[in-house]
Amino acid sequence: MAKPRAKKADSSAGEMLRAVANKILTDANAALQNGELATSAAIHDFRKALKRWRALLRLLEPWLGAAGEKLRHEARDLARELNSPRDAQAALDALVDAVKRARDFSPALTPKIRASIEDLRAQAEGATLTDEMRMRIEGYLGVASRSVERWRIGGVKSAEIATRLKKAYRRARSRLPDDWHKTEGDDLHELRRRVIEYRYQMELAAPLWPRFARTAIEDAQSLRDRLGRYQDLTVLSALTRPRQPLAAWRSRLAPLIAARQSLHLKHAARFGRRLFAERPGAFRRRLA
Repeated sequence: MAKPRAKKADSSAGEMLRAVANKILTDANAALQNGELATSAAIHDFRKALKRWRALLRLLEPWLGAAGEKLRHEARDLARELNSPRDAQAALDALVDAVKRARDFSPALTPKIRASIEDLRAQAEGATLTDEMRMRIEGYLGVASRSVERWRIGGVKSAEIATRLKKAYRRARSRLPDDWHKTEGDDLHELRRRVIEYRYQMELAAPLWPRFARTAIEDAQSLRDRLGRYQDLTVLSALTRPRQPLAAWRSRLAPLIAARQSLHLKHAARFGRRLFAERPGAFRRRLA
């Protein structure tokens, strides 16, 4: 029997993205319902799902209108309320990054510093992922799931998705610093947010442009990783300020943090130049 012919991308782009939306919400719910995951891991997986969800809502903004914007803002607010445990985990990751190649840092100090950060994480988890918070999240996911079924996106064309991707590409590209080492931390954080959004949108639309998307996703992830490590080190550095939990170790940690941040910025600049070498118009034409 002859196989049925595949639908053209233009006739299935919208429905493909609707299926993606349902999968994201399923993953977000599963992260919090998985009793085998530690609280920190559950929060990480849930926040990751929310990032993909917000990127999709931004991608479909012209078709979803005010309802989609409302869902995106509510998802952002939920994610922010889960920041404290994430910040503690970021500090732990940064500690490993800072000391792994340090020759003049006593290995005996690492467990003591780590224990202090783990105490902070435990306190944050207990105060954040409460039963009330879980109920709010479940309520939001229920509303979001019902809204997906009402989305009028069946007629969305791949060419229209390409135009939206161009906009995300341009937004991120416009945030590239002229001098990476003189750029403020807030500006680098905003660049990272835009790169994450672009990276997830490319991933969501990957079935429409599989070969092109794969390279773009890999390069965006490399840039995101370096900017993320820089940000994690910033979180760790904040914990060494006066009257903060790691203040006693500031003199030992500060030079290690600065050295690693400088290295990450060097690599981020290289990945950024490669990822955003094209002008947005040329990027759009390649998709076409």
